[in-house]
Amino acid sequence: MEDLRYPIGKFSYDKESTPQKRAEWMKDIAELPVHLRSAVAGLSPAQLDTPYRDGGWTVRQVVHHLADSHMNAFIRFKLALTESTPQIKPYDEKAWATLADVQGVDTEYSLALLGGLHARWSALLSSLSPEQLDRTLLHPESGPQKLDRTLQTYAWHCRHHVAHITRLRGRNRW
Repeated sequence: MEDLRYPIGKFSYDKESTPQKRAEWMKDIAELPVHLRSAVAGLSPAQLDTPYRDGGWTVRQVVHHLADSHMNAFIRFKLALTESTPQIKPYDEKAWATLADVQGVDTEYSLALLGGLHARWSALLSSLSPEQLDRTLLHPESGPQKLDRTLQTYAWHCRHHVAHITRLRGRNRW
């Protein structure tokens, strides 16, 4: 039986990073706005407020979470590129998903934000050298992390959350 929490499987770090693999991960990030917009196209407010699994976030929360998470990720990349091993600040994503800018707020705001954000993030990513992707940030909960791993994490994150929505649509025949 499919684990609805991880529709594409849990994140797995690929230590054998190559230019071709990096290009694919960067493509996943670049294409998120198009895939996400397609995933939510035509959904009613009731469908947007349907959780993708029992105890999980609603489709609306997932869309707004992606904007919150990816704004943080973009800033983390910029910090790691301009500072020596910066310590980044984690945030309580579950608490953020309950705030007034998420509950009942039109997903178009986050879809538009993600369009611009991912255009800038993609421009930055495509400019990075292997040495820059080797730069490190410090996550207080998970320790030092190279940007190459962070790139992989967010490429997976894009596919992971789009799959939450598309699989829900498939199960519910929307």
